[in-house]
Amino acid sequence: MIKNEPQNKKPDFALGKQNYLLLAIGFAIIVIGFILMSGGGSTDPQVFDEDIYSFRRITLAPIVVLAGFVFEIYAIMKKTKE
Repeated sequence: MIKNEPQNKKPDFALGKQNYLLLAIGFAIIVIGFILMSGGGSTDPQVFDEDIYSFRRITLAPIVVLAGFVFEIYAIMKKTKE
């Protein structure tokens, strides 16, 4: 047993509590973006549905997903105050 180490030492995590909270928020933003991309299918494969090219699926959803990934990078890089 090494005498210099305290017995009740808390484990050191790479990130702080706030960082993990921000990571969860970023993950939720990414999931929302993928939910926005879903849908638009047709029940009949012989019929083409123009709704698959809607603004929500082509423009809004990829921007939301990209914003979620940028937020994840911010959450990882943010320094804790401890």
